[in-house]
Amino acid sequence: MSTLVLDPITRLEGHLKVSVTLDANNNVTAAQATGNLYRDFENMLVGRVPKDAAFLTQRICGVCPVSHAIASSKAIEQAAGYTPSLQGLLLRNLIQGSNFIASNVLHFYQLALLDYVQGPQMHPWTPGYTQDFRFNATDSQSLINNYVAALSIRRQAHEMGAIFGGKLPHVGNVVPGGVTSSPSSTDITNFRNYLNTIATFIQTTYASDVNKLAAAYSDYYAVGKGYGNLISYGVFDTNTSGGKLFPAGTATNGTVGSFTQTSIQEYVGHSWYSSPSGINPASESTTPSFGKSGAYSWLKAPRYNGAAYEAGSLARTWVSGDYRHGVSVMDRHLARYTETNKIATNMQTWLNQVVAGQSGSPSLGIAAPVSGSGIGLTEAPRGALGHWVTVANSAISKYQIVTPTCWNASPMDDAGNVGPIEKALIGTRVVDTTQPVELLRIVHSFDPCTGCSVHVMSPEGIEMSNFVVQPLGV
Repeated sequence: MSTLVLDPITRLEGHLKVSVTLDANNNVTAAQATGNLYRDFENMLVGRVPKDAAFLTQRICGVCPVSHAIASSKAIEQAAGYTPSLQGLLLRNLIQGSNFIASNVLHFYQLALLDYVQGPQMHPWTPGYTQDFRFNATDSQSLINNYVAALSIRRQAHEMGAIFGGKLPHVGNVVPGGVTSSPSSTDITNFRNYLNTIATFIQTTYASDVNKLAAAYSDYYAVGKGYGNLISYGVFDTNTSGGKLFPAGTATNGTVGSFTQTSIQEYVGHSWYSSPSGINPASESTTPSFGKSGAYSWLKAPRYNGAAYEAGSLARTWVSGDYRHGVSVMDRHLARYTETNKIATNMQTWLNQVVAGQSGSPSLGIAAPVSGSGIGLTEAPRGALGHWVTVANSAISKYQIVTPTCWNASPMDDAGNVGPIEKALIGTRVVDTTQPVELLRIVHSFDPCTGCSVHVMSPEGIEMSNFVVQPLGV
């Protein structure tokens, strides 16, 4: 038996360490995923006015801030008994859709593709692993060219979202009550021009490249399954009655079922917290306890009816019926493309419904509740996102957040069940322990984000100011 540690894993958001135990044949027999960053957003919100949460929680993640703004706003709206207008919901969809497209394109081209393509001998392609590259020189060069083109597409997706959101990342006008913008006809035209360009890239270049990857690495349809349980809270409101483009639901052993948030519990037996374990987030607290015996992660362990569930594009498309091929590394990539194309297509429909000159919200949002509680459920690109809020005396008295990567990269729970990424790693054979690319491909397929913040990196790994930097590549 031997232990292999990947720390840090780069090309993902946040600080993630993965440790695996290998048997004599280099098969993974045990795995631990460790979130190495604690920032205390939930406690810093206590005592603040409710409307602050939509802005502060966006700083949890620079890649999917819109989803946090929407989840927070939904929680406050529920506490206040308020439903936004259709105009407000449509504008949220278009801003959030822009963010989804930017994130999904980023994931495939900039975060995951480098695990499969031999790039030029320059950063960010080096330093990196050099084994199991299967594309010929022509295909490799095409994928490298599209890697560069995707940088422009991601930028354009942000610029598109900023037309209605004010700016991206970290929008300034998604608030409880809707969206405080009144788009002009010129705004709508400019948004449409961006969307046409981006949709063409998705339907041609992205479609071709993801299928090219699936053909060359078809063995990865049988790698990284994990439990096979999937969960979605639902996302993209299509009307004011609760209809969604991707509905809420679960898939257990391939069978689609219903979803209820009361069946969610978070466990901290192996997390650095002394909070009560195994309770619903609405009643939960966050009390750090670094160094606690038996703990190995700052991530809590969310479970649904006591079982570990995977969140993300594959979960959304499985529940919606858009993609039900299987659960694996390659299925995650193909499902992510499938939903990206569906989002871009439906954004055209939503854009046609937007009324020029009509506000998406009362000018300053709704009046915050004096007291009450609410739950805001939506999806971020990486999966199911929930905010739970309690308000007393016009201030936040309790706030809890369960992020998508808490589902996917969660540690072992109190009953000894490992998290989805940990489970997906177990059973994998590592061909070369000095270059465990198989493990990276599994982890990257989940697109984990363990706590986004601003990073300063140097290819030489030198220390700059107060930042400890790591080399890019592996």
